Amino acid sequence: MTATLPEDKRTVNSSHTSAVRQSARRKGRIIALIFALPALLLLGALVVYPVLFSIGRSFFDAPGTGFVGVDNYTEMFRDPATLKAVRNTVIWVIVAPTLLTGLGLILAVLVEKVRWATAFKLLLFMPMAVSFLAAGIIFRLAYDEDPDKGVLNAAAVSLHDAFTDTSPYPEARARDGYGLTGQKDGSYKTTAKVSPGDFAALGMVGVLPKDLPSEAAPAGAAALRKAAPDELYGVVYLDFAPGGGGAQGKVDRTESGLPHMAIEAVRDGRTVATTATAPDGSFHLTGIASGEYTLRLPASNFAAPYDGVSWLGPTLVTPAIIGAYLWIWTGFSMVLIGAGLSTLPRDALEAARMDGASEWQIFRRITVPLLAPVLTVVFITLVINVMKVFDLVYIIAPGPVQEDATVLATQMWLVSFGGGNNQGLGSALGVLLLLLVVPAMIFNLRRFRRSQR
Repeated sequence: MTATLPEDKRTVNSSHTSAVRQSARRKGRIIALIFALPALLLLGALVVYPVLFSIGRSFFDAPGTGFVGVDNYTEMFRDPATLKAVRNTVIWVIVAPTLLTGLGLILAVLVEKVRWATAFKLLLFMPMAVSFLAAGIIFRLAYDEDPDKGVLNAAAVSLHDAFTDTSPYPEARARDGYGLTGQKDGSYKTTAKVSPGDFAALGMVGVLPKDLPSEAAPAGAAALRKAAPDELYGVVYLDFAPGGGGAQGKVDRTESGLPHMAIEAVRDGRTVATTATAPDGSFHLTGIASGEYTLRLPASNFAAPYDGVSWLGPTLVTPAIIGAYLWIWTGFSMVLIGAGLSTLPRDALEAARMDGASEWQIFRRITVPLLAPVLTVVFITLVINVMKVFDLVYIIAPGPVQEDATVLATQMWLVSFGGGNNQGLGSALGVLLLLLVVPAMIFNLRRFRRSQR
């Protein structure tokens, strides 16, 4: 037989046990609160208090002495600079996270097929170790319009010059009153008609002797030769004698010819012959029928050299800064998506391959749908980060185009401290930025909680 306790004693024991458990839980909460207290104090001092202070400050004027209600919020949407910042922020939110998520997905899938996958991931992730300040300086130099400084424009100029001949005399011009007149299209024509057998001396100025082509030769001897009866003959020369002296409009013995200058013979508005000058500046237009012609120096002889792309101009400054942002964050996106990719069930992929599915079909119908939760988290995380972008925009965009590249974060700083000195309007911009970020943060937190369940 087993002994049983009376019912009243069992009740006493049960209540005692319950009291002990409640006391233990209470002590656990107190201990947890004690350990969390420093973090809560820091959170309150660095996050909660600044948020509440900014919300309150947004209802006051610039000095902070007069209550203005919602005037700062209405002014915010009337200011053209703020509207441009909102537009640029929308561009950032749409373009940057989409490109980063897509690039990260493609690279994560491709890296799995690369033999040295770890080294490749390391190279792509290395920009994350570079601060935004340093990255901004790097890309500010890379985007420099001077091809001698900016690596991108140096590459663009080299590529352009490889397929298109550049003008050898962009600064050359005709000496006024000496046989050549300028045209609206940038070309030059002879003022007098010439006929086969005639000699034409076409003098140019504006070219520094040090800028002459290395093969340039003196034009004096070429000016002494006679033209054949069936050709137009002449010389294009630099009408400037080093050291001074010489006569204007005449070819002196020490004056240099201008090689590679295109010459056209024009009759009744139609080009009938064309050639280029020799190293001594001489040219021969042969096979010319009798009659009168006009000699023309095409505008291509004087076209300004190609200097590359204005990466930091008003049109391209935002895409250029987004490009710098992609360089930094592509590795982050690739690593996170790669981690999700490593958890995919391999048997599903192998079964699809055995059923004859192509790699593209596997990628589109299996890999992407299974990675959808990871892709969503990466995308929302990047959206939150993009809304707060400040460093790159402020550092890369030059002063004259700062307003064209501004986003909400930079506009908030410029209005508050960068010359505007209006902390009321700046606080309103900060509250707007907070309201835009909070929904994305809540969405991300809910996804994390669902994934943990």
